[in-house]
Amino acid sequence: MNKIAKELWDWVTTFAVVIIIVVIVRAFFFANYMVQGESMMPTIESGERLIINQIGYEISEPDRDDLVVFHADEENDYIKRVIGTPGDDVRYEDNTLYVNGEPQEELYLDDDFNGEITEDFTLEGLNLEPEVPEDHLFVLGDNRNNSLDSREIGYVSYENVVGKANLRYWPLSEFTFIN
Repeated sequence: MNKIAKELWDWVTTFAVVIIIVVIVRAFFFANYMVQGESMMPTIESGERLIINQIGYEISEPDRDDLVVFHADEENDYIKRVIGTPGDDVRYEDNTLYVNGEPQEELYLDDDFNGEITEDFTLEGLNLEPEVPEDHLFVLGDNRNNSLDSREIGYVSYENVVGKANLRYWPLSEFTFIN
């Protein structure tokens, strides 16, 4: 093999290895997600792009306030905020979130954006089990007046969770690490 052919072969091999590594990382570790809709505004706006951590995020131990992407049905993935974890009793009363009877600060909500943030509810009033079941989450969008979330779709099973949102990378002016 002459010198030019060997050099070309080295470049092709390197390029192929890089492509294989990128495909493996993309498929098993991280995913790209484009937000569609206004349910997480003003925290995340429609059209923003996120990196979702699929493997480093231990869904067996979700944290309250994490932003997770999950399969809502066969065609749609949603991004919402974890409000309740297994065993939690969740309710809203007088515009205050209570988890297991303790009031929670929701610093991510914006009164100016949302107005009245959340109507009063209890889990039983939503026709759900009185506590978040094992291996499930109770999730809400930050734009409570315009969000299809656990109040309508019920609890989210761990098996439907794709991963945790870790990084907003588009638009570049909004580049930030999440949580």
